[in-house]
Amino acid sequence: MKKKILVVEKNKDILELIDIVLKDEGYITHLINSDHEVFKHVNEFRPDAILLDIINPSEEGTLICKQIKASDTHGHIPVIVLSTHPRIAVVKEICADEVVTKPFDISFLLSVLADQF
Repeated sequence: MKKKILVVEKNKDILELIDIVLKDEGYITHLINSDHEVFKHVNEFRPDAILLDIINPSEEGTLICKQIKASDTHGHIPVIVLSTHPRIAVVKEICADEVVTKPFDISFLLSVLADQF
């Protein structure tokens, strides 16, 4: 069965690139360019993993990631954070299963995703 990936990315160009790459690898994608109503999308799409854009590792920036991981219903879903922030690695300690810094190597992103399953 194909794995389903929810991609939450504010940059539409990056969102489209990730969509193309993941579909070429056989993943089913659901794309959103805003973190509003993330839980609605998670509930409806039921992803196997989430790629989540976080601008910075502040309390506000990591709130959605923390909420996903704290959820009884969704806490098991791997969350891979994408970010350009130089200190984003700290998010792995806070809530993320993995962190991929932007700009990212496509092969690295795919290997990180594959490691989650």
